[in-house]
Amino acid sequence: MSYSPNPYTFDDFLEWRNQADYYAEDLFFQKTVKFYAAGEWEYLDRAAREISGKVSFRWKELAEAAAVPEKQPYITHYDGHNHRIDRIVRPMETLVLEKEVFGEKLFSKQTSPFEKLVKMYLIYQNGEACIACPLTCTEGLVALLEYYADTPELRHILAHCKEGIDGDIAIGSQFLSEIQGGSDVPANLVEAVEEEGGWRLYGDKFFCSATHADYAVVTARPRVSEKVGLFVVPAWLPGNREREIRNSYTINRIKWKMGTSELTTGEISYNGAVAYPVGPLDKGVANVVGIVLTFSRLTVGLTSAAVMARAVREAMAYSRRRTAFGVTIGDFPLVRVQMEEMEALAQGTTAGAFKLYRDFLGLDGGLKKGLNTDEPLEMKRKRFNIRQLIMLQKIVSAQDCTDVVRTAMSVFGGHGVMEDFSALPRLYRDSAINELWEGPRNVLLTQIHRDFQRVADWYRPGDVVASILRGGEPDTITRLASEAEALTALPLLAAPDKTVLQTCRRWDAFCTDLTHGFQAIARAEVAAS
Repeated sequence: MSYSPNPYTFDDFLEWRNQADYYAEDLFFQKTVKFYAAGEWEYLDRAAREISGKVSFRWKELAEAAAVPEKQPYITHYDGHNHRIDRIVRPMETLVLEKEVFGEKLFSKQTSPFEKLVKMYLIYQNGEACIACPLTCTEGLVALLEYYADTPELRHILAHCKEGIDGDIAIGSQFLSEIQGGSDVPANLVEAVEEEGGWRLYGDKFFCSATHADYAVVTARPRVSEKVGLFVVPAWLPGNREREIRNSYTINRIKWKMGTSELTTGEISYNGAVAYPVGPLDKGVANVVGIVLTFSRLTVGLTSAAVMARAVREAMAYSRRRTAFGVTIGDFPLVRVQMEEMEALAQGTTAGAFKLYRDFLGLDGGLKKGLNTDEPLEMKRKRFNIRQLIMLQKIVSAQDCTDVVRTAMSVFGGHGVMEDFSALPRLYRDSAINELWEGPRNVLLTQIHRDFQRVADWYRPGDVVASILRGGEPDTITRLASEAEALTALPLLAAPDKTVLQTCRRWDAFCTDLTHGFQAIARAEVAAS
């Protein structure tokens, strides 16, 4: 009796996946762009179709080829002549992908804000790939310098990041965290010293992602100052890049992370690095939070939406093609429920991200003006809403993304955790890391609660809720407005007795419900358009 191989294959699903164009497949995203950027729709549609042809195929393949364990980046500290070089070694696929993506000049004055947003959304569907974080950090650096580039050095850096110099587009990063606490920036100990008519930095940074970047935004405390300042530090001084002589700093090691593993994250020691001050030296924390972290947090929401969109799209396609017990698995009621819940979260996050970005673009001066500005009450309240929504979107969408990708993997059954079957395991690890970037959940929940309390004399918590959820379900608005009033009257940072802990649980749930309410309104607006 001869052996007869099992004829079952995944070829139908693979054929679909290999031909799937991210933008062409996503009709909801097309409607979202058309609704929130109606004035640019025809141009944005053409631009999205053009870049999607790269993202969905060549760039996807490069990202996946670079993600295998044997190609993870590493560092070579010395060359063959015992010179300290701290050379970061990354695979060729990453280098090619980086050059092509940054070659799009997303931060050029020729690229509109919505065009940049649409393109980044599509790019982020390939996960981190040593691209998402550098893009985000470069955007924050550009925004910072557009406010404060008042010297030849800073104007040169701004031009290098936006338009490029001799065909080379610079990459930015941000090094804020020190070992005593990542979010506790005011406690930074890295010191800035005036020497020979300029500034130099001394001390250690502990969590430095995009370590390979050309320029870093760095927080440091000027000597004999109680305030933290903000500086831009070039990786190389003129003429030294080719010689691999770094700007008086060492990269002590590259960290081993569970996700975003293609991205270099290092520990750095400054020993007299040349640094250029940016903005008032006593406003470093305000500027890094109001400008740099604002863009990073917006991008976490956008990235989460993009990854969810891809995960849901692939899980849906698989559920329509995979059979079990003689039935297509997408027809099982419990699978159908999962798919509907995932789709609602993905679409709500996408629509919410674009709605929030549209409103953010309408702010004069962004968020850098703080909470108590000297401007009409209506504008102060609008600025407050957007400030809170940026933090809310960051924590809620990041957590939702992890949940959605995990559920999407379950639709694939055992294949869902197979690294060579799909990109979902890699996207899952990336999304878990994304929950921690730019302030973990507990830190931002505390900040939001404090902000609500600080403005209560001119913006009642219930009014904040009603404004954010304008156009939503009246019962939901009434319930959440009442909860906001009750919870902001209670402390979150008192001794952790039973009452305080219960308040914290309720505040966490309230913030999630408020964000989902905002996203549901955005999704409904897009669906009805």
